[in-house]
Amino acid sequence: MTRLPGSYPLALLIALFALVPVGVLFALASDTAQLFDTHNLKVLANTLALMGLTVLGSVLIGVPLALLTAYAYIPWRKFWLIVFAAPLAMPSYIGAFTLYAAFGPGGEINNLTGIPTPAFYGLPGAALVMTLYTYPFVLLTTRASLLSLDASLVNAARTLGMSLGMSLWKVVLPRVVNGIAAGALLAALYTLSDFGTPAIMRLDTFTRVIYVEYNAFGLSQAAMLSLQLLVIVALVLFLESRVKVTRERPGRSLTLWPSRWRSGLMLAASAPVPLLSIALPLGIFGLWLVREGAAGFELSYAWNSTYASFLAAIVAVVLAVPVAHAAISGRAGRLMERVTYFGFGVPGIVMGTALVYVGLQLPFLYQTLGLLVLAYVLRFLPLAVGSVRSSAESLDASLVKAARLLGASPREAFTRVTLPLTLRGMIAGAALVFLEAMRELPATLLLGPTGFETLATYLWRVYEAGYFGRAAVPGLLLVLMSGLGLALMLSGERRSEFEVTKSGPK
Repeated sequence: MTRLPGSYPLALLIALFALVPVGVLFALASDTAQLFDTHNLKVLANTLALMGLTVLGSVLIGVPLALLTAYAYIPWRKFWLIVFAAPLAMPSYIGAFTLYAAFGPGGEINNLTGIPTPAFYGLPGAALVMTLYTYPFVLLTTRASLLSLDASLVNAARTLGMSLGMSLWKVVLPRVVNGIAAGALLAALYTLSDFGTPAIMRLDTFTRVIYVEYNAFGLSQAAMLSLQLLVIVALVLFLESRVKVTRERPGRSLTLWPSRWRSGLMLAASAPVPLLSIALPLGIFGLWLVREGAAGFELSYAWNSTYASFLAAIVAVVLAVPVAHAAISGRAGRLMERVTYFGFGVPGIVMGTALVYVGLQLPFLYQTLGLLVLAYVLRFLPLAVGSVRSSAESLDASLVKAARLLGASPREAFTRVTLPLTLRGMIAGAALVFLEAMRELPATLLLGPTGFETLATYLWRVYEAGYFGRAAVPGLLLVLMSGLGLALMLSGERRSEFEVTKSGPK
């Protein structure tokens, strides 16, 4: 009789636990008689329109920047890659907040320069913000595909008389269409789950209306809307799972050597993107900091964010270890791992709605830090699982076998050999969970204990109250924490990419 891996029972419990929010939403939604109405149709149209415009904008910006950073030999290439990828690490609600405050009559730009600027709100404003903060998904996935291509086909096309532009269009892009699609679907998923941007831009999407219903004590209707949103999210997740980024046999990578003026022209054409997404928020927060200092800000907000996020990171890593080891032990374990990933696709506002009901049924949990940490863990557990599994898969199995031959029990071999060797993956996973929990807004708004302000919720409160200047310190601290997340992501990207500079002339 085949003995099941010891990690299976715990992994199964964790996987079932990850499905609890969905079950709660079904139970809640059964109390409402209204499945769909005309207002829902408007919300659905707004949500799909925002998603479509964001995907289109992300592709139009991300693909050219991927070609630029992958193939063009420009000065300070690594620096420009970091600059163009940086918006991915910044919460989009920070961009929405500063864009809303900077433009329009009476905006900061108008007040400083006297130049009238258009206001950004509604669908155009939300689509612009979401595009600025999701195009790096397309940039990074497309760039990874581009760097894996052999340049011989492009060279052959050029030899046969095809122009460089046509070679990139007809030879290169068709071979990376799956990479583009993967990034576009990630952008769509991020757009569906975002709450802050539609709320600040006053666009009725599912996330904003769910929050309104919750505040109006319409928990059942909020649950019904949450399930409708989850249907769209599930469809996007299914499409994302079907997209397989193809890898060709590695060859000599393509390197383009534009002249100095061409490099300058390409960088100048790309400059508005980082200026709007990075420089504008930093400039606005800097202006508010000089003008109002740290008025109204308390260090307890930063401590609350750090403490709750640290607890979530520790719990997530502890739960990730059995799930990750089950995933590499067999097919059933991989299925359990995939179930836990569902939580990452559940928008924070949906997770918060479900767990509010759990708190109402279990009064000892309602409005406690424990319930908030639970929401963080359910949302970001896949980040820890992925890091631990990647680390565990790289282990040499002979080390564990040697320990067993020397008389160690399975538990002893795990604690003395496997666990120490996966420590790096555990630390990386904990760091990612910590950083994401620091930025989480909607779940914290719904589940935070009374009087428990974090950096994200304080930023939201000053926006609602109209005291924009007081957002400087929490905004800058969130940008700093987001920058640490970007450093983690790009360190892995740099280790995995081809060294394109070696393809240049000697």
